[in-house]
Amino acid sequence: METIFTYLGYFFISVGAVFLFLGALGIIRMPDLYTRIQAGTKASTLGAMSLILGVAFLEPDWWIKLVLMILFIAFSNPLSSHAIARGSYKDKLKPFSQEHVDAYEEVEENREDSK
Repeated sequence: METIFTYLGYFFISVGAVFLFLGALGIIRMPDLYTRIQAGTKASTLGAMSLILGVAFLEPDWWIKLVLMILFIAFSNPLSSHAIARGSYKDKLKPFSQEHVDAYEEVEENREDSK
């Protein structure tokens, strides 16, 4: 007998699969590291969280473990993408677009001037 939770589970799994696919497509299609990080992180975070939430609706006994996994993804994905982007910036990796404003460079210059 199908319940509303089964349909919700399949719905969230489908939404998660679509977002994970779009994240992979964004990583392939974007021109430089910074836009690839943005496309991959946002889509993969939402996709993985939706997929895990769908499994939680299908398997209610696993609910606590799956919610902990969602929380771990919510904290670790943005932090890891930030670390990769900051390391790339410190290594002087330039964006693909030449029309960019580097506000962080101004902050770093002001910080060095105040020392």
